[in-house]
Amino acid sequence: MQVPALPESPSPLSTARSAKLMQKARQLETTFLTEMLSYTGVDSQKGDFTGGIGEDQFSSMLRETQAKAMADHGGIGLAKNIFDALVRCDHVGE
Repeated sequence: MQVPALPESPSPLSTARSAKLMQKARQLETTFLTEMLSYTGVDSQKGDFTGGIGEDQFSSMLRETQAKAMADHGGIGLAKNIFDALVRCDHVGE
């Protein structure tokens, strides 16, 4: 099975479609950043005066909020690359 070639110059997307693709790209970057932040160990506190089990349960929400803020303010450039790929794929089959 042959994969169709991507067009060299895709036709411009509508503003609404472009906004939707960028939103999806930012969501994916947010998910990626959330996962990466979970490996930093920044939120892992040990000791008698920490938040205990409640802190453990809500730390994932904090990481997700931090990751969303990062992505909304430019992130690491992943959303732009994902958006470009989505735009190219959106035109396959036209």
